[in-house]
Amino acid sequence: MARKSVPSCIGEGMVVRRLVIRACDVVFFKGLVEASEGLAAVFAESGGDLTVAAPADRAVELDALLDEVGGELGAVRVAAENLGPPHS
Repeated sequence: MARKSVPSCIGEGMVVRRLVIRACDVVFFKGLVEASEGLAAVFAESGGDLTVAAPADRAVELDALLDEVGGELGAVRVAAENLGPPHS
C-alpha cells in the first residue's frame, strides 16, 4: 500500500519554520529536537524537507536551535514568504 502525505496539524499559538537538510540527517535532527524538553514537533514532508512547529513563546529558543544545528548540518531555511501550503 502506498503512503500518502497529509497536512501537519499545527494550530493557533504555534510558530512554524521550514528547512531542508540531507535526508540522512533527519533522524539525527529529530533526536536533537526531541531532546530539547518538548521544544518543537518535527514533520518530515519528504526526504529532508522539514516543517518544525513550536509554541509561540518558545520561538526565540527554536530559532537559536535551528541556527546552531542547521549551520552544522548545512540546512537551508525556507523564508516565511516562500512557505505556501505545507503540501504544495
